[in-house]
Amino acid sequence: MLNPVKNIMIVGVGGQGTLLASKLLGKAFVEKGFDVKVSEVHGMSQRGGSVVTYVRYGKKVYSPVIDKGEADIIISFEQLESARWLGFLKPDGVLISNTQKIEPMPVITGAATYPDDILHTIRQKDINIIEVDALDLAKKSGSTKVTNVVLLGVAAHFLGFDKPTWIDVISSTVPPKTVEINKRAFEIGYAEICK
Repeated sequence: MLNPVKNIMIVGVGGQGTLLASKLLGKAFVEKGFDVKVSEVHGMSQRGGSVVTYVRYGKKVYSPVIDKGEADIIISFEQLESARWLGFLKPDGVLISNTQKIEPMPVITGAATYPDDILHTIRQKDINIIEVDALDLAKKSGSTKVTNVVLLGVAAHFLGFDKPTWIDVISSTVPPKTVEINKRAFEIGYAEICK
């Protein structure tokens, strides 16, 4: 019997909330009865370095690791991270990318330059990419700190279960004082893809 396992990567830089996003994703899949494995790979997250999380779910998942060409969905919190991890996307996979740019340390110090037209270059490769100005949408929800949940709202359309599950998971996972703003951020992200 086939055991199709779905693979999601969440990529960003330190401080963007990638780990909370992976926790929310993992909990949502568990709520729906899936076996879930989550693996976090930290770069120099305290200095704005890459942070990657693998989330794998299915009837039975044996390993938390996603190899190149295996990701069904990549949720990227920053443009350069979209380019960095693109090789992990399946040919028919979906890249959901925030349009935000965060300069890495080599760019800040002048040792490198931030590439131009990253998302345009990705589009030219015939990649299924959904571009979202999650930072702007987060501001509309009331805080720039909820870009991660805005992006989850967008990604929810590709994950095959209902919005109330997401709202329940958000409500039971984030700190109580941030529940309402996170719910609002999710709703704004969710609505964005319906436009």
